Amino acid sequence: MNRILLVEDDEALALGVEYTLEEEGYQVFRVGSIENGKEKFNNEEFDLILLDINLPDGSGYDFCKYVKEKKDTPIIFLTALDEEVNIILGLDIGGDDYITKPFRVKELLSRIRVVLRRVGKGDNNITTLRSGDIIINTSSAEVSKGNEKISLTAKEYRLLLAFLQSPEILLSKDHILKELFGEEGAYVEENTLSVYIKRLREKIEDNPSKPEYVITKRGLGYMWIKEVVNGK
Repeated sequence: MNRILLVEDDEALALGVEYTLEEEGYQVFRVGSIENGKEKFNNEEFDLILLDINLPDGSGYDFCKYVKEKKDTPIIFLTALDEEVNIILGLDIGGDDYITKPFRVKELLSRIRVVLRRVGKGDNNITTLRSGDIIINTSSAEVSKGNEKISLTAKEYRLLLAFLQSPEILLSKDHILKELFGEEGAYVEENTLSVYIKRLREKIEDNPSKPEYVITKRGLGYMWIKEVVNGK
């Protein structure tokens, strides 16, 4: 069970997040200040920290620096400040991701899963992802459509996995490129992603020109529009 430290002074929001995460099987420790956050952090082990930027006794940025000087615990910022400069600052000082309030529950859960997976602390009990007639066995990295196996390149597999792990959520081009290429994704041309999307559609869609799984949100990104069921 992944242990999450939630540092958020908005009690109504914090209670809602805590309830949602516990329903998903996470163990949540909720505090409302930097002082209490430091106390919890120093005395217990956590797999992830959800960190508000504006706290009553200081800035979440300072707490992030404090954490990163001691351990490489992943941090997702919760922020109402959606200006680009604040987002960049949070990532530059060691934040792993951010989500802007108000946020949807599915998006928060998706970002948590992505970050935990990136640091090797995801849910290892889940071995099968099924959506429509597409099935991924994550243990063997095998993909099938109906009763037929699909042969994917490593990048195509990672692209498909990124979609199935974040279903019905708009994924920006930058986000997907980072999933495929890591930090180098910032330097990859967008046309490269279009090529990968086209190749994946040719392998999983009945009619690639009228996709039923991956749709394009012009100027924004891509979305997997079918429900995904996890299995063991």
